[in-house]
Amino acid sequence: MADSDRAFKDAVYEQIARVGRAVAHPRRLELIDLLCQGPMTVEQLARKSAMSVGSTSQHLQHLKEARLVRGERHGTYVVYRLHNDQTCALFHTLRALAEQYYADMRCVTETFLADHQALEPVDAATLKERSEKDAVVILDVRPPEEYDAGHWPGALSIPLETLADRLADLPRDRTIVAYCRGPYCVLAMHAVNELRRAGFHAERLSEGVSDWRARGWPIVRSR
Repeated sequence: MADSDRAFKDAVYEQIARVGRAVAHPRRLELIDLLCQGPMTVEQLARKSAMSVGSTSQHLQHLKEARLVRGERHGTYVVYRLHNDQTCALFHTLRALAEQYYADMRCVTETFLADHQALEPVDAATLKERSEKDAVVILDVRPPEEYDAGHWPGALSIPLETLADRLADLPRDRTIVAYCRGPYCVLAMHAVNELRRAGFHAERLSEGVSDWRARGWPIVRSR
């Protein structure tokens, strides 16, 4: 191989490696997962990821330098969003590979679900069929800004922290299916447990908005 050929290959793979280095941190992957829900401020991302604003900003800077996210100033706030849908697709690919290859991930997930007495979730295809028959009430328990950025058609917005005060708004003669950000988001799990304790028949949806968007299913935006 000629020196110029080798230099070309090295240069190309170095650019690809920039993406790998940017996502080679669990907290940055969590931030990407959150941004798959929609644009958020640094403060919102810090609160939802249980990080300090300073740490969140540092991780976002790494993602920004790799052009995976971009920031836009709105008054005194900086709002971050994914650079494009390919960033979310990258996260989904990494998640799927981890689920397929790593027994540790399955073990951690199964142990957590068992400890929280979480039953087998409903998949999106089944929910789609049942919702078309008007057989369920679909409940989005994410924060309002995530619901506004995109939600399942016809879903009610009742954030988890307000659920206890909104139980009277829900029918008791239909199944309540709660969803949040995806298979590893715990908001829907806690919502289902709270609904069952209150006497509702409730189930958890295994997927989230970014999964449905990747399938090309319609997503409703409130803004």
